[in-house]
Amino acid sequence: MARNVALIVGSLRKDSFTRKIGRALIELAPDSLHIEQIEIGALPLYNQDLETSPPREWVAFRDRVRPMNAVLFATPEYNRSIPAPLKNAVDVGSRPFGKSVYRAKPCAIASCSPGQYGGFGANHHLRQSCVFLDMPVMQQPELYLAHVDKLLDENGKVIESSRGHLEKFMNAFACWIDVFALSDKQRSAA
Repeated sequence: MARNVALIVGSLRKDSFTRKIGRALIELAPDSLHIEQIEIGALPLYNQDLETSPPREWVAFRDRVRPMNAVLFATPEYNRSIPAPLKNAVDVGSRPFGKSVYRAKPCAIASCSPGQYGGFGANHHLRQSCVFLDMPVMQQPELYLAHVDKLLDENGKVIESSRGHLEKFMNAFACWIDVFALSDKQRSAA
């Protein structure tokens, strides 16, 4: 059965390394995953005062994420954490309180950096939010792509020697999603 997955990329730059990695993850995903990238750059900053008449961008974002079976986050690291637009997308989707579009959706996090740590800090900061949002985060394999600039060719495609690692990650994510789809069916039947 095909699973619908929202890809949320934390970088707004159109030619960013993170976007290129996101495209590679889509390309290397098993056929059981239908992945749709959902843009976050136009989301107004979250402000609870606006919930009485939410901005149309918030409503559209929530409506696109809500029916998805899972979420795949791709993030760079900014100052040892996630970029502000990604945190805003997490906040917008998690509100109003009690109506989070993320609740119980399995997720995975791919982080990357031209530096040597592969976005480790960003990856783990995002995991903290996902735990609070009741999103089961895939634990293994982890995906921290260090020196990401060296993993891409002149056309922005992942080099052959790195493709297997990304493919393994996406296959594991498909299995992770299936585990929680089964759990949902079991909970519904109980």
